[in-house]
Amino acid sequence: MKEKTLYVCGECGYETPRWMGKCPGCGSWNTLVEEERVLSRPTGQTGVRAVPLKNVNAEAQTRISTGIKELDRVLGGGLVKGMVVLLGGDPGIGKSTLLLEAADNLSASAPVLYVSGEESNSQIRLRADRLGVKGENLFLYTETSAEEAIERAKECRAGMLIVDSIQTMETEAAESAAGSVSQVRAATALFTRFAKETGTIVWIVGHVTKEGAIAGPRVLEHIVDTVLYFEGDRHEGLRLLRSVKNRFGSTNELGVFEMCETGMREVSDPGALFVSGRNVAGTALTCVLEGSRPLLCEIQSLLCPTAFQSPRRTAVGLDLNRLNVILAVLERKARLKVSDKDVYCDIAGNLRVLDRGADLATAMCVASSVLEKPLPEKTVLIGEVGLTGEIRPAAQLDVRVREAVRLGYETVLIPARGKVSDHACRLVRVADVSEAIRALFMA
Repeated sequence: MKEKTLYVCGECGYETPRWMGKCPGCGSWNTLVEEERVLSRPTGQTGVRAVPLKNVNAEAQTRISTGIKELDRVLGGGLVKGMVVLLGGDPGIGKSTLLLEAADNLSASAPVLYVSGEESNSQIRLRADRLGVKGENLFLYTETSAEEAIERAKECRAGMLIVDSIQTMETEAAESAAGSVSQVRAATALFTRFAKETGTIVWIVGHVTKEGAIAGPRVLEHIVDTVLYFEGDRHEGLRLLRSVKNRFGSTNELGVFEMCETGMREVSDPGALFVSGRNVAGTALTCVLEGSRPLLCEIQSLLCPTAFQSPRRTAVGLDLNRLNVILAVLERKARLKVSDKDVYCDIAGNLRVLDRGADLATAMCVASSVLEKPLPEKTVLIGEVGLTGEIRPAAQLDVRVREAVRLGYETVLIPARGKVSDHACRLVRVADVSEAIRALFMA
């Protein structure tokens, strides 16, 4: 066996034979760490034979519910035997709390082993008492060795194994310190092999830090089956669970939770959770799609005279490049002067929106700030803005309009070419941004 020194980025996993201050893969500074890599290994008989495709059992696997509907939604309907799930998020966001509640539900049908490398058994018990967790088949094990954790899972005949967190795990397959890129990758590969061989469901918790001093979940995404991210401000109660990779379901679903004293509470019907309820200049309402779920959200804008030669553009929860396009369309096609003003846009409720169906609401939100006029009350705007100023239909327009009507909104602005069913609301069709401004502010 021949060994060679490589430098691996702790953020994105980029490999290079020499050290560099800046990673060419992700652009992060001082994230390359030294790693010894074996270039060749002795080969031998594994006893595994190739199987013809037609002989492979293609039956759909039975889904196992976690007992938490919002978590099942993001997973694509539940868990699958042998599934490896990576749950990432900032420290203190609620990852361990969510998994402990899911473990309590699943322990009713099969033993569950909770392996912690960060907390003692007594600390986990205190949290379990606070959450009301009393799983009879829930076992706790404090260990940082990946091999020992797998042995205990075999002894318990665990149907599910939770590893909290992968940054604390060590394996004999790597010689570097715990938390390094090589250790994290090797330990994850070991747990994945165990899951596939035994059919055990494995949950892996991964921390994400701003400094990038330890390997984040992005290094492991290609190894596991599903990658979930917990979002939200840990100083606020709202939590959003997103799937960024899922071999067994859609990656567009969104789970909504609220952190309270007794644990993570599901918000099965977010409704107007992301709406402040104030109808003032610089606000507009739209309905976006997160997977199959329509969500009503509020876009806010603030325009100020700039003190610099180049005005500032700031977007929180919105794509900044998309905001710049919308501002250029308003300047050129609607004759609204925004090039001499700083523009700040935000999504209420700490929601992140990439749906282009929110373009029309963003444009009219900025127009409301320029004209200093609020939009008509009980009005929702849905549509995509093109470079020529036209308003194009958004995907599943009928679903969005139905959600707005369900929440009591009386007027919905939609594209002129949008096809929707009859609803108990007033539909206003507009062809371009200029027509939308006249319909909203000059009627």
